[in-house]
Amino acid sequence: MLLLREVAKRYDGVQAVAPTTLECERGSTTVLIGPSGCGKSTLLKLSNGLVAPDCGEVRLDGELLTRENALALRRRMGYVIQEGGLFPHLTARANVELVARHLGWEATRRSARMGSLCELVQLPEALLKRYPAELSGGQRQRVGLMRALMLDPDVLLLDEPLGALDPMVRSELQSDLRAVFRATGKTVLLVTHDMGEAVFLADTVVLMRAGSVVQRGAPRELVEEPSEAFVADFVRAQRSPLEGLGGLGGQDPPQGTA
Repeated sequence: MLLLREVAKRYDGVQAVAPTTLECERGSTTVLIGPSGCGKSTLLKLSNGLVAPDCGEVRLDGELLTRENALALRRRMGYVIQEGGLFPHLTARANVELVARHLGWEATRRSARMGSLCELVQLPEALLKRYPAELSGGQRQRVGLMRALMLDPDVLLLDEPLGALDPMVRSELQSDLRAVFRATGKTVLLVTHDMGEAVFLADTVVLMRAGSVVQRGAPRELVEEPSEAFVADFVRAQRSPLEGLGGLGGQDPPQGTA
């Protein structure tokens, strides 16, 4: 569904992403992980044309991403960032339906879609009249996810979507995100710095360092068969979420209130 072939990016002569190939299979969840500054967020932005590669190509369902079609293809990719990236002067409802309204969706169609999305992300529809400042962090993230899903995109891109939340809210939203991914069958590319979160959500984990992919594979492979010392050290540094490899079996994290 999503293919990045030998894409690379430099800023002021400094390598942000070395030539990298990444394939995201239809309906799969791929998680980019690594230390700060390793290039994972840049790679995500290369995926939807927010950043243009210095070389290489990006394809969505076989179609080449170009400057001319970037906007049209981007509408087939939902994009979620920390705190949801909501416009503070718009209500939650207005944030979610912004692009649909711009594209001329009728009110009845927008309303029907809104109701189904509220049910999907478990957000009470009454909260849609509130402004972002009147919502909790977890509620804002659910609204951001609704906005990303509004046009029923082929691909979901998420950049540290839960990074700003407290541990209990984050735990609940991890479970809810996984449920959404499974219910919708979307192709997902997600960035996180948390190995426990990657293990819980991913079909494939891609570990990066200094702009390059160090190892990719199923979560258990990185834990049990590290390709080099850096992989083992990275996993060991975050070992507490992985004690007993419980998360590798799909065990739900502790529940909280978002």
